[in-house]
Amino acid sequence: MATPLLEVADLACRRGGRRVFERLSFSLGPGELLALTGRNGSGKTTLLRALALLIRPDTGSIHWQGTDVAAEPDAWRGRLAWLGHLEGLKADLSVAENLLAAERLRGAPPAGDRLDSALVAFDLSVLARRAMRTLSAGQRRRTALARVVLTQAPLWLLDEPLNALDAPAQAAFRGALASHLASGGLAIAATHADLGVAGARTLELGEPQKASA
Repeated sequence: MATPLLEVADLACRRGGRRVFERLSFSLGPGELLALTGRNGSGKTTLLRALALLIRPDTGSIHWQGTDVAAEPDAWRGRLAWLGHLEGLKADLSVAENLLAAERLRGAPPAGDRLDSALVAFDLSVLARRAMRTLSAGQRRRTALARVVLTQAPLWLLDEPLNALDAPAQAAFRGALASHLASGGLAIAATHADLGVAGARTLELGEPQKASA
């Protein structure tokens, strides 16, 4: 078994004053997907937000390659690609402008061919100059997924990534996820759907917290 890149130990978090999970521990190595399952309100989104340092856990630690991520938050965020329920896209910017703006905020080098590849992967090339406010929910979701791919971040944190996607877009996402994992990337996804990854591990929140192989 490969040495873990990500190690989470004894994590506990609250939402609305109520503890939604505690004593949560797991580790992930290169090429692994952890699917977060459980009923609505079980803490899937809360866990993703804690991993992204968007909220502070009550207890526990998150280590990347042996280093506590809280000690180097900016470096940690640079290793993440985040997809939440809200796409976080600017309505008056075009598809391409949104993707390029996200890359500039990350301090990434000019996207160039990477941008073209991300647009092609999610069938967005013909929409590249369209303002986000003119697009459907599915097209906006595809843009947000293209942004994830464009980052080339080692860890993807995904909250219901298949929301609003039609069958071809779901297939495109599954292909992008498979490529990411095959290249040694990691992903953690809250999902009620099959993400199409053979051997994916699962963590059911609301139950005794132990990630299954």
